[in-house]
Amino acid sequence: MSLGKVMNELKPYMAMVLLQFGFAGMYVISLASIKKGMNHYVLVVYRNIVATVVMAPFALWVERKVRPKMTISIFLKIMALALLEPVLDQNFYYMGANLTSAGFGAALYNMLPAFTFLMATILRIEKLVVRQRRSQAKIVGTIVTVIGALLMIIYKGAVIEFPWSKPKSHHTTEAGHSSGNWLKGTIMLIGSCFCWSAFFILQSNTLQSYPAELSLTTLICFMGAVMSGALALIMEHGNAKPWIIGVDMRLLTAVYAGVVCSGVAYYVQGLVMKQRGPVFVTAFNPLCMIITAVLGSIILAEEITVGSVIGAVIIVIGLYSLIWGKSKDHLTQSSESSGNKGATELPIATLRADKLEITNYTAV
Repeated sequence: MSLGKVMNELKPYMAMVLLQFGFAGMYVISLASIKKGMNHYVLVVYRNIVATVVMAPFALWVERKVRPKMTISIFLKIMALALLEPVLDQNFYYMGANLTSAGFGAALYNMLPAFTFLMATILRIEKLVVRQRRSQAKIVGTIVTVIGALLMIIYKGAVIEFPWSKPKSHHTTEAGHSSGNWLKGTIMLIGSCFCWSAFFILQSNTLQSYPAELSLTTLICFMGAVMSGALALIMEHGNAKPWIIGVDMRLLTAVYAGVVCSGVAYYVQGLVMKQRGPVFVTAFNPLCMIITAVLGSIILAEEITVGSVIGAVIIVIGLYSLIWGKSKDHLTQSSESSGNKGATELPIATLRADKLEITNYTAV
């Protein structure tokens, strides 16, 4: 296999790993801003406005000749995507993480591959043959990932001290963990995880009828800004004070989250999803938990416990099992498609469609 082919095969993996670093940074700085008084409803609005402004020029120029026509069905799907991710998922996450911690929120998000895998299997998007090794690996990897996440939630253990750790009183820590807010935060984070999984499934379906990743990203962010703006006005009773931000941490949070975690993330996830499916995209989420835990301990002085480390190791094992199963799926599908092309001569119309699809993909 040539170096070019190897790099092409590695692109989806590299893209998803880099995205996890981007998400981890967003989790930490957004929670830091919220704890300093930034309104999470307003943050969601500004985040999606920034993403729309940044992505719109690229969508208008790059996809000006290949953008499909808008239909009522596609428009309704975009509305549903905007409701699931920018409105429900982001608000649920910010509320849940504020009541718990950035590290805990990232740990609970490790259930995302399991939720997505179950949804994809039920909807027959994900092929599952129990007798095949790759299907067994995906099932085992999903179960192991959930076990690792549950271990992190249930078992804390001793606190691991780092050179940058700040000493905390035992009383303060226990009070924060035993509060009823912790349970509310956990429920909100689970709701956020469910909405994000549904978003991936619907995004994968929408890209089949509207294969313009940049335009779809821009429309989702725009509709998300409109819908979350209406929600913010209702929840804040028209109060103008939460909307006022200066050149400070709050502005950095809105710009960073909008560009990296909304605009770029939706686009890259869409590209990878067209090749590998929604389960592959969510399988890398456990890496974000590890990165967030380290950054949270440095920036937010959050604690890392023995239970978190053990859970992280178990999650990584499950992650590799799930990715191995997905990689075997991809190799099988590639060999089957190559065999079919070699066995029969395709009609001219099909060849032209294939060339058009490849041209569109390369232009993006």
